[in-house]
Amino acid sequence: MKPTPVAHTRPQTRQQTNQAPEVPAWPVSIGQAAQLSGISPKMLRHYEALGLLGEVARTGSNYRQYNESDVHTLCFIRRSRDMGFGLDAIAELVSLWHDRQRSSASVKKVARKHLGDLDARIEALQTMRRTLSQLLHQCPGDSRPDCPILDNLNKEYTRCAG
Repeated sequence: MKPTPVAHTRPQTRQQTNQAPEVPAWPVSIGQAAQLSGISPKMLRHYEALGLLGEVARTGSNYRQYNESDVHTLCFIRRSRDMGFGLDAIAELVSLWHDRQRSSASVKKVARKHLGDLDARIEALQTMRRTLSQLLHQCPGDSRPDCPILDNLNKEYTRCAG
């Protein structure tokens, strides 16, 4: 007897069903907050411990309860991390974001410093790429044991240990 074939259908999107996105009942658990913000529960706890979220409400059983503002802040943090900001800069940006009396100059200063850091990292990566490209060009890649790549890496050892 042959098994009955299973029809595979794609899940319908909101556009296909004309349904609005499901709005959670606030407050939400850590798992729901993680899913809504795109941040793992472990990182959520870490950000809370660093003080990026402020005081998160707790149930009588000491479970975290995140309100809509908490999740909005988590999304802000995730987007800041996606842009490559470090935790110190994110803490400053979150503080500025919550401060309605802030000056945009303060925000621009943080962003300008980060841009300088990115430029320096890009330059360092480009230098590494050029060096590695030259070494690859010099390496015959054959059965002989001689290897300019390994020689170059060893040269760094003699420089730092010498």
